[in-house]
Amino acid sequence: MTAPSPIGGANTLQPKPLRVAIIADFVEERWPSMDLVATMLARELRSVRGAVPIEAEVLRPVFLRPLTRYARLARSRDACNVERALNRYVRYPLWLRRQRARFDVFHVVDHSYAHLVNYLPVERTIVTCHDLDAFRPLLEQTSGARNTIFRAIAGRLAKGLRRAAIVSCVSTATCDALLKSGIRTGDNTIVVNNGVDAETLAAGDAEAEKTAAQMLGAPRADRIEILHVGHGEARKRIDVALKVFAQICREFPAARLIRAGGPLNDQLTELAGSLGIFDRIVTLPFVERRVLAAIYRRAALLLMPSEAEGFGLPVVEALACGTPVVASDIPVLREVGGATAEYCPVGDIARWCESATAILHERANDTAAFDRRSAAGIAWSARFSWAGHATRMVNLYHAVASAAAHEQFEQSDSLSAMKQARTGHRRGIHRQPTR
Repeated sequence: MTAPSPIGGANTLQPKPLRVAIIADFVEERWPSMDLVATMLARELRSVRGAVPIEAEVLRPVFLRPLTRYARLARSRDACNVERALNRYVRYPLWLRRQRARFDVFHVVDHSYAHLVNYLPVERTIVTCHDLDAFRPLLEQTSGARNTIFRAIAGRLAKGLRRAAIVSCVSTATCDALLKSGIRTGDNTIVVNNGVDAETLAAGDAEAEKTAAQMLGAPRADRIEILHVGHGEARKRIDVALKVFAQICREFPAARLIRAGGPLNDQLTELAGSLGIFDRIVTLPFVERRVLAAIYRRAALLLMPSEAEGFGLPVVEALACGTPVVASDIPVLREVGGATAEYCPVGDIARWCESATAILHERANDTAAFDRRSAAGIAWSARFSWAGHATRMVNLYHAVASAAAHEQFEQSDSLSAMKQARTGHRRGIHRQPTR
Protein backbone atom coordinates (compact mmCIF):
# COMPACT_ATOMS: atom_id res chain seq x y z
CA MET A 1 0.00 0.00 0.00
CA THR A 2 1.64 3.20 -1.16
CA ALA A 3 0.77 6.81 -1.63
CA PRO A 4 2.28 9.31 -4.08
CA SER A 5 4.54 11.91 -2.52
CA PRO A 6 6.27 14.73 -4.43
CA ILE A 7 10.01 14.81 -3.75
CA GLY A 8 12.30 17.09 -5.70
CA GLY A 9 9.46 18.03 -8.01
CA ALA A 10 8.73 14.46 -9.07
CA ASN A 11 6.02 12.10 -7.93
CA THR A 12 7.45 9.01 -6.28
CA LEU A 13 5.76 6.29 -4.33
CA GLN A 14 6.31 6.35 -0.58
CA PRO A 15 5.19 3.40 1.56
CA LYS A 16 2.44 4.17 4.01
CA PRO A 17 3.61 4.01 7.63
CA LEU A 18 2.68 0.98 9.66
CA ARG A 19 0.55 2.31 12.51
CA VAL A 20 1.29 0.46 15.75
CA ALA A 21 -0.69 0.79 18.98
CA ILE A 22 1.37 0.03 22.09
CA ILE A 23 -1.30 -0.90 24.61
CA ALA A 24 0.10 -0.05 28.03
CA ASP A 25 -0.86 -0.56 31.67
CA PHE A 26 -2.59 2.13 33.65
CA VAL A 27 0.15 4.18 35.30
CA GLU A 28 -2.01 4.28 38.41
CA GLU A 29 -1.51 0.55 38.89
CA ARG A 30 2.14 1.25 39.75
CA TRP A 31 3.95 -1.48 37.83
CA PRO A 32 7.18 0.37 36.95
CA SER A 33 8.62 -2.53 34.97
CA MET A 34 5.57 -2.60 32.68
CA ASP A 35 5.67 1.17 32.28
CA LEU A 36 9.34 0.85 31.38
CA VAL A 37 8.64 -1.72 28.66
CA ALA A 38 6.05 0.51 26.98
CA THR A 39 8.18 3.65 27.28
CA MET A 40 11.41 2.09 25.97
CA LEU A 41 9.67 0.28 23.13
CA ALA A 42 7.98 3.49 21.95
CA ARG A 43 11.26 5.38 22.17
CA GLU A 44 13.29 2.82 20.24
CA LEU A 45 10.66 2.27 17.56
CA ARG A 46 11.27 5.85 16.45
CA SER A 47 14.85 4.91 15.59
CA VAL A 48 14.16 1.69 13.68
CA ARG A 49 14.89 2.17 9.99
CA GLY A 50 13.23 0.05 7.34
CA ALA A 51 11.45 0.08 4.02
CA VAL A 52 8.19 0.85 5.80
CA PRO A 53 8.25 3.56 8.49
CA ILE A 54 6.71 2.83 11.88
CA GLU A 55 4.30 5.20 13.60
CA ALA A 56 3.90 4.01 17.18
CA GLU A 57 1.65 5.45 19.85
CA VAL A 58 1.32 4.42 23.49
CA LEU A 59 -2.36 3.91 24.32
CA ARG A 60 -4.08 3.96 27.69
CA PRO A 61 -7.34 5.67 28.63
CA VAL A 62 -7.70 8.09 31.50
CA PHE A 63 -8.02 6.18 34.78
CA LEU A 64 -11.40 7.02 36.27
CA ARG A 65 -11.80 7.46 40.05
CA PRO A 66 -15.51 7.27 40.85
CA LEU A 67 -14.79 6.15 44.44
CA THR A 68 -11.38 7.26 45.68
CA ARG A 69 -11.96 10.86 44.68
CA TYR A 70 -13.91 11.05 47.93
CA ALA A 71 -11.70 11.59 50.98
CA ARG A 72 -13.38 8.91 53.09
CA LEU A 73 -12.67 6.27 50.41
CA ALA A 74 -9.27 7.49 49.20
CA ARG A 75 -7.35 5.03 51.40
CA SER A 76 -9.80 2.15 51.23
CA ARG A 77 -8.21 -0.97 49.73
CA ASP A 78 -11.63 -2.30 48.70
CA ALA A 79 -12.47 0.95 46.92
CA CYS A 80 -9.10 0.90 45.12
CA ASN A 81 -9.62 -2.71 44.01
CA VAL A 82 -13.12 -1.98 42.73
CA GLU A 83 -11.78 0.98 40.73
CA ARG A 84 -8.96 -1.14 39.30
CA ALA A 85 -11.45 -3.76 38.18
CA LEU A 86 -13.81 -1.20 36.64
CA ASN A 87 -10.99 0.49 34.75
CA ARG A 88 -9.30 -2.71 33.60
CA TYR A 89 -12.30 -4.79 32.62
CA VAL A 90 -14.95 -2.22 31.68
CA ARG A 91 -13.42 1.17 30.97
CA TYR A 92 -10.34 0.00 29.00
CA PRO A 93 -12.16 -2.44 26.65
CA LEU A 94 -14.92 0.03 25.79
CA TRP A 95 -12.41 2.80 25.13
CA LEU A 96 -10.09 0.54 23.14
CA ARG A 97 -12.81 -0.64 20.77
CA ARG A 98 -13.11 2.93 19.53
CA GLN A 99 -9.39 3.00 18.63
CA ARG A 100 -9.36 -0.04 16.35
CA ALA A 101 -9.73 1.83 13.05
CA ARG A 102 -6.69 4.02 13.79
CA PHE A 103 -4.04 1.29 13.77
CA ASP A 104 -2.70 -1.56 11.65
CA VAL A 105 -1.13 -3.57 14.50
CA PHE A 106 -1.87 -3.79 18.22
CA HIS A 107 0.72 -4.76 20.82
CA VAL A 108 -0.45 -5.53 24.37
CA VAL A 109 2.82 -5.18 26.28
CA ASP A 110 1.62 -6.82 29.51
CA HIS A 111 -0.01 -10.28 29.52
CA SER A 112 -2.09 -9.32 32.57
CA TYR A 113 -4.02 -7.09 30.12
CA ALA A 114 -4.45 -9.94 27.62
CA HIS A 115 -8.24 -9.78 28.04
CA LEU A 116 -8.06 -6.72 25.77
CA VAL A 117 -7.22 -9.01 22.84
CA ASN A 118 -10.86 -10.10 22.92
CA TYR A 119 -11.85 -6.56 21.86
CA LEU A 120 -9.29 -6.19 19.06
CA PRO A 121 -8.69 -7.67 15.60
CA VAL A 122 -6.96 -10.80 16.90
CA GLU A 123 -5.16 -11.49 13.63
CA ARG A 124 -3.31 -8.16 14.03
CA THR A 125 -2.62 -8.35 17.77
CA ILE A 126 0.56 -9.34 19.64
CA VAL A 127 0.89 -9.93 23.39
CA THR A 128 4.10 -9.90 25.42
CA CYS A 129 4.11 -12.49 28.21
CA HIS A 130 6.40 -11.71 31.15
CA ASP A 131 5.51 -14.56 33.54
CA LEU A 132 2.67 -16.90 34.47
CA ASP A 133 1.55 -15.20 37.71
CA ALA A 134 -1.73 -13.96 36.26
CA PHE A 135 -2.66 -17.51 35.23
CA ARG A 136 -1.95 -19.21 38.58
CA PRO A 137 -5.67 -19.53 39.47
CA LEU A 138 -6.06 -21.77 36.40
CA LEU A 139 -2.94 -23.81 37.11
CA GLU A 140 -3.44 -24.42 40.83
CA GLN A 141 -6.26 -26.37 42.42
CA THR A 142 -7.93 -23.94 44.82
CA SER A 143 -11.47 -23.44 46.04
CA GLY A 144 -13.62 -20.70 47.52
CA ALA A 145 -15.65 -17.80 46.17
CA ARG A 146 -12.63 -15.49 45.95
CA ASN A 147 -10.67 -18.02 43.93
CA THR A 148 -13.65 -18.55 41.66
CA ILE A 149 -13.51 -14.85 40.76
CA PHE A 150 -9.76 -15.03 40.17
CA ARG A 151 -10.18 -18.10 37.96
CA ALA A 152 -12.79 -16.28 35.89
CA ILE A 153 -10.43 -13.34 35.42
CA ALA A 154 -7.52 -15.64 34.59
CA GLY A 155 -9.76 -17.44 32.11
CA ARG A 156 -10.44 -14.21 30.25
CA LEU A 157 -6.72 -13.46 30.16
CA ALA A 158 -5.92 -16.95 28.90
CA LYS A 159 -8.57 -16.68 26.20
CA GLY A 160 -7.03 -13.45 24.96
CA LEU A 161 -3.53 -14.90 25.04
CA ARG A 162 -4.61 -17.95 23.04
CA ARG A 163 -6.35 -15.81 20.42
CA ALA A 164 -3.45 -13.40 19.80
CA ALA A 165 -1.69 -13.77 16.47
CA ILE A 166 1.72 -13.88 18.20
CA VAL A 167 2.84 -14.13 21.81
CA SER A 168 6.37 -12.93 22.54
CA CYS A 169 7.88 -14.19 25.80
CA VAL A 170 10.58 -12.16 27.54
CA SER A 171 12.74 -15.20 28.28
CA THR A 172 13.18 -18.80 27.18
CA ALA A 173 12.25 -19.90 30.71
CA THR A 174 8.94 -18.02 30.51
CA CYS A 175 8.25 -19.41 27.03
CA ASP A 176 8.92 -22.97 28.19
CA ALA A 177 6.68 -22.52 31.22
CA LEU A 178 3.87 -21.07 29.10
CA LEU A 179 3.97 -23.94 26.62
CA LYS A 180 4.17 -26.51 29.41
CA SER A 181 1.08 -24.98 31.05
CA GLY A 182 -0.98 -25.66 27.93
CA ILE A 183 -2.35 -22.12 27.91
CA ARG A 184 -0.64 -21.48 24.59
CA THR A 185 0.77 -23.79 21.92
CA GLY A 186 4.14 -23.42 20.22
CA ASP A 187 2.58 -21.92 17.11
CA ASN A 188 3.67 -18.27 16.90
CA THR A 189 4.94 -18.27 20.49
CA ILE A 190 8.48 -16.93 20.49
CA VAL A 191 11.15 -15.35 22.67
CA VAL A 192 12.03 -11.65 22.51
CA ASN A 193 14.19 -10.66 25.47
CA ASN A 194 13.59 -7.46 27.36
CA GLY A 195 16.20 -4.79 26.93
CA VAL A 196 18.33 -2.72 29.28
CA ASP A 197 18.72 1.02 29.06
CA ALA A 198 22.50 0.73 29.38
CA GLU A 199 23.06 4.37 28.50
CA THR A 200 21.00 5.58 31.45
CA LEU A 201 22.33 2.92 33.81
CA ALA A 202 26.04 3.25 33.10
CA ALA A 203 26.46 6.96 32.44
CA GLY A 204 27.23 9.41 35.24
CA ASP A 205 24.31 11.68 36.05
CA ALA A 206 25.15 14.36 38.59
CA GLU A 207 21.54 15.32 39.21
CA ALA A 208 20.50 11.69 39.77
CA GLU A 209 23.50 11.15 42.05
CA LYS A 210 22.42 14.21 44.04
CA THR A 211 18.85 12.91 44.38
CA ALA A 212 20.13 9.50 45.48
CA ALA A 213 22.35 11.19 48.05
CA GLN A 214 19.36 13.11 49.39
CA MET A 215 17.56 9.80 49.89
CA LEU A 216 20.46 7.73 51.20
CA GLY A 217 23.03 10.23 52.38
CA ALA A 218 26.38 10.82 50.71
CA PRO A 219 28.36 7.66 49.83
CA ARG A 220 30.91 6.71 52.49
CA ALA A 221 34.00 4.56 52.06
CA ASP A 222 33.35 2.78 55.37
CA ARG A 223 29.73 1.92 54.55
CA ILE A 224 28.62 -1.08 52.49
CA GLU A 225 25.23 -0.84 50.79
CA ILE A 226 23.46 -4.09 49.88
CA LEU A 227 20.61 -3.61 47.41
CA HIS A 228 17.33 -5.38 46.73
CA VAL A 229 15.03 -4.10 43.97
CA GLY A 230 11.46 -5.29 43.51
CA HIS A 231 7.98 -5.29 44.97
CA GLY A 232 6.94 -7.36 47.96
CA GLU A 233 5.32 -10.44 46.42
CA ALA A 234 5.99 -13.71 48.24
CA ARG A 235 7.89 -15.15 45.28
CA LYS A 236 10.52 -12.43 45.69
CA ARG A 237 11.65 -14.14 48.90
CA ILE A 238 12.58 -10.94 50.67
CA ASP A 239 12.80 -13.06 53.83
CA VAL A 240 15.96 -14.61 52.39
CA ALA A 241 17.45 -11.18 51.68
CA LEU A 242 16.78 -10.14 55.31
CA LYS A 243 18.36 -13.27 56.77
CA VAL A 244 21.41 -13.02 54.51
CA PHE A 245 21.81 -9.35 55.33
CA ALA A 246 21.68 -10.13 59.05
CA GLN A 247 24.63 -12.50 58.57
CA ILE A 248 26.51 -9.93 56.48
CA CYS A 249 26.18 -7.43 59.32
CA ARG A 250 28.17 -9.73 61.59
CA GLU A 251 31.24 -9.37 59.37
CA PHE A 252 30.52 -5.87 58.09
CA PRO A 253 28.98 -3.87 60.95
CA ALA A 254 28.64 -0.73 58.81
CA ALA A 255 26.49 -2.48 56.19
CA ARG A 256 22.94 -1.44 55.46
CA LEU A 257 20.23 -2.82 53.21
CA ILE A 258 18.63 -0.59 50.58
CA ARG A 259 15.15 -1.77 49.61
CA ALA A 260 13.82 -0.14 46.43
CA GLY A 261 10.23 -1.09 45.72
CA GLY A 262 7.99 -0.11 48.57
CA PRO A 263 7.70 -0.88 52.29
CA LEU A 264 7.97 -4.29 53.91
CA ASN A 265 4.73 -5.98 54.91
CA ASP A 266 3.92 -6.65 58.56
CA GLN A 267 5.39 -10.16 58.52
CA LEU A 268 8.70 -9.02 57.01
CA THR A 269 8.84 -6.02 59.33
CA GLU A 270 8.48 -8.39 62.28
CA LEU A 271 11.23 -10.63 60.85
CA ALA A 272 13.58 -7.67 60.42
CA GLY A 273 12.95 -6.71 64.02
CA SER A 274 13.63 -10.21 65.33
CA LEU A 275 16.90 -10.30 63.35
CA GLY A 276 17.96 -6.99 64.86
CA ILE A 277 18.38 -5.29 61.50
CA PHE A 278 15.28 -3.12 61.23
CA ASP A 279 17.21 0.12 61.83
CA ARG A 280 19.75 -0.87 59.17
CA ILE A 281 17.17 -1.04 56.38
CA VAL A 282 16.50 1.99 54.18
CA THR A 283 13.16 1.59 52.41
CA LEU A 284 12.62 3.54 49.21
CA PRO A 285 9.50 3.90 47.08
CA PHE A 286 9.60 3.12 43.39
CA VAL A 287 12.00 5.75 42.09
CA GLU A 288 12.53 7.09 38.57
CA ARG A 289 14.97 5.19 36.37
CA ARG A 290 17.80 7.73 36.51
CA VAL A 291 17.80 7.75 40.31
CA LEU A 292 17.55 3.96 40.46
CA ALA A 293 20.59 3.80 38.18
CA ALA A 294 22.53 6.01 40.60
CA ILE A 295 21.53 3.67 43.46
CA TYR A 296 22.67 0.63 41.47
CA ARG A 297 26.02 2.26 40.80
CA ARG A 298 26.75 3.03 44.44
CA ALA A 299 25.68 -0.39 45.76
CA ALA A 300 28.32 -2.98 46.62
CA LEU A 301 26.08 -5.92 45.77
CA LEU A 302 22.58 -6.80 44.54
CA LEU A 303 20.67 -9.68 46.15
CA MET A 304 18.05 -11.37 43.93
CA PRO A 305 16.63 -14.24 46.02
CA SER A 306 13.39 -14.77 44.06
CA GLU A 307 12.02 -18.28 43.71
CA ALA A 308 10.31 -17.35 40.43
CA GLU A 309 10.78 -14.59 37.84
CA GLY A 310 9.70 -13.90 34.29
CA PHE A 311 12.90 -12.11 33.31
CA GLY A 312 14.68 -10.69 36.35
CA LEU A 313 15.37 -7.18 35.12
CA PRO A 314 17.22 -6.01 38.27
CA VAL A 315 19.89 -8.67 37.64
CA VAL A 316 20.89 -7.37 34.24
CA GLU A 317 20.40 -3.74 35.27
CA ALA A 318 22.79 -4.17 38.18
CA LEU A 319 25.33 -5.89 35.94
CA ALA A 320 25.04 -3.01 33.45
CA CYS A 321 26.00 -0.68 36.29
CA GLY A 322 29.02 -2.79 37.19
CA THR A 323 27.37 -4.01 40.40
CA PRO A 324 27.92 -7.70 41.26
CA VAL A 325 24.87 -9.93 41.69
CA VAL A 326 24.06 -12.93 43.85
CA ALA A 327 20.90 -14.55 42.48
CA SER A 328 18.73 -17.61 42.96
CA ASP A 329 19.80 -20.60 40.93
CA ILE A 330 16.72 -20.79 38.71
CA PRO A 331 16.77 -21.07 34.91
CA VAL A 332 15.53 -17.58 34.09
CA LEU A 333 18.10 -15.81 36.28
CA ARG A 334 20.92 -17.92 34.83
CA GLU A 335 19.57 -16.95 31.42
CA VAL A 336 19.81 -13.21 32.09
CA GLY A 337 22.85 -13.24 34.39
CA GLY A 338 25.02 -15.66 32.45
CA ALA A 339 28.40 -16.52 33.94
CA THR A 340 28.84 -13.06 35.45
CA ALA A 341 26.49 -13.48 38.43
CA GLU A 342 26.87 -15.81 41.40
CA TYR A 343 24.06 -18.34 41.97
CA CYS A 344 22.78 -20.02 45.11
CA PRO A 345 19.96 -22.52 45.73
CA VAL A 346 16.67 -20.84 46.59
CA GLY A 347 16.44 -20.29 50.33
CA ASP A 348 19.84 -21.81 51.19
CA ILE A 349 20.90 -19.11 53.66
CA ALA A 350 24.35 -20.57 54.33
CA ARG A 351 25.26 -20.64 50.64
CA TRP A 352 23.90 -17.15 50.13
CA CYS A 353 25.94 -15.78 53.02
CA GLU A 354 29.08 -17.49 51.76
CA SER A 355 28.73 -16.07 48.22
CA ALA A 356 27.76 -12.56 49.35
CA THR A 357 30.56 -12.18 51.92
CA ALA A 358 33.14 -13.56 49.48
CA ILE A 359 32.27 -10.80 46.98
CA LEU A 360 32.38 -8.15 49.70
CA HIS A 361 35.79 -9.36 50.88
CA GLU A 362 36.98 -9.31 47.26
CA ARG A 363 35.77 -5.73 46.97
CA ALA A 364 37.75 -4.76 50.08
CA ASN A 365 40.91 -6.78 49.51
CA ASP A 366 41.31 -7.51 45.79
CA THR A 367 40.17 -4.49 43.82
CA ALA A 368 41.62 -5.83 40.55
CA ALA A 369 39.49 -8.98 40.74
CA PHE A 370 36.44 -6.94 41.75
CA ASP A 371 36.99 -4.58 38.82
CA ARG A 372 37.23 -7.55 36.44
CA ARG A 373 33.97 -8.86 37.84
CA SER A 374 32.29 -5.50 37.27
CA ALA A 375 33.65 -5.20 33.72
CA ALA A 376 32.43 -8.70 32.87
CA GLY A 377 28.93 -7.79 34.06
CA ILE A 378 28.86 -4.64 31.95
CA ALA A 379 30.02 -6.57 28.88
CA TRP A 380 27.42 -9.30 29.40
CA SER A 381 24.55 -6.85 29.85
CA ALA A 382 25.28 -5.29 26.45
CA ARG A 383 23.53 -8.19 24.74
CA PHE A 384 20.21 -7.02 26.19
CA SER A 385 19.24 -3.81 24.42
CA TRP A 386 15.95 -2.06 23.88
CA ALA A 387 17.08 -1.22 20.34
CA GLY A 388 17.42 -4.93 19.59
CA HIS A 389 14.09 -5.59 21.27
CA ALA A 390 12.38 -2.95 19.12
CA THR A 391 13.93 -4.29 15.91
CA ARG A 392 12.64 -7.78 16.61
CA MET A 393 9.21 -6.43 17.44
CA VAL A 394 9.10 -4.50 14.14
CA ASN A 395 9.67 -7.77 12.30
CA LEU A 396 6.71 -9.25 14.16
CA TYR A 397 4.56 -6.21 13.38
CA HIS A 398 5.24 -6.60 9.68
CA ALA A 399 4.58 -10.34 9.88
CA VAL A 400 1.11 -9.97 11.42
CA ALA A 401 0.23 -7.01 9.20
CA SER A 402 1.21 -8.97 6.07
CA ALA A 403 -0.60 -12.10 7.20
CA ALA A 404 -3.72 -10.12 8.04
CA ALA A 405 -3.62 -8.29 4.70
CA HIS A 406 -3.16 -11.59 2.85
CA GLU A 407 -6.05 -13.16 4.73
CA GLN A 408 -8.22 -10.12 4.07
CA PHE A 409 -7.33 -10.29 0.36
CA GLU A 410 -8.20 -13.98 0.21
CA GLN A 411 -11.48 -13.39 2.01
CA SER A 412 -12.26 -10.48 -0.31
CA ASP A 413 -11.38 -12.59 -3.35
CA SER A 414 -13.48 -15.45 -2.04
CA LEU A 415 -16.42 -13.18 -1.31
CA SER A 416 -16.09 -11.66 -4.76
CA ALA A 417 -16.14 -15.10 -6.37
CA MET A 418 -19.17 -16.10 -4.32
CA LYS A 419 -20.91 -12.87 -5.29
CA GLN A 420 -20.15 -13.42 -8.95
CA ALA A 421 -21.37 -16.98 -8.69
CA ARG A 422 -24.62 -15.87 -7.07
CA THR A 423 -25.03 -13.10 -9.64
CA GLY A 424 -24.34 -15.50 -12.49
CA HIS A 425 -26.78 -17.98 -11.02
CA ARG A 426 -29.48 -15.31 -10.85
CA ARG A 427 -28.69 -14.16 -14.38
CA GLY A 428 -28.91 -17.74 -15.56
CA ILE A 429 -32.37 -18.00 -14.06
CA HIS A 430 -33.47 -14.76 -15.65
CA ARG A 431 -32.16 -15.86 -19.04
CA GLN A 432 -34.12 -19.07 -19.07
CA PRO A 433 -36.49 -18.99 -22.05
CA THR A 434 -40.14 -18.58 -21.27
CA ARG A 435 -42.92 -20.38 -23.02
